[in-house]
Amino acid sequence: QVQLAESGGGSVQAGGSLRLSCTASGGTFSRFRMGWFRQAPGNEREFVAVISWTGTSTEYADSVKGRFLMSRDNARNAVYLQMNSLKPEDTAVYYCAARTRIPSPSTKWRVGDEYDYWGQGTQVTVSS
Repeated sequence: QVQLAESGGGSVQAGGSLRLSCTASGGTFSRFRMGWFRQAPGNEREFVAVISWTGTSTEYADSVKGRFLMSRDNARNAVYLQMNSLKPEDTAVYYCAARTRIPSPSTKWRVGDEYDYWGQGTQVTVSS
């Protein structure tokens, strides 16, 4: 059983920065593809970013590309989301997710159902 715990959320003014962390327990973290998703009130959950096992490959939603940076530290069983130049539309609950099943070439990393475990989420609020 894998457990994920996010931290680092909070309230910030537009243009500010926040760094989210997600720590994992259980399983072999270095073999998990990790993702960040977010959900704003009244909206569906949306993909934010995903990172490869080694951390050498990342993919971002167009809405955050160039502003957010995802990284991981396998020694600490942790992934991070550095969020810069925050906008009010970034306001949401942010979730980290772990894919523990062996992926295939057809795995859709931007789809939440492809992930097996989720954290409880951390609130990010950006005021204008």
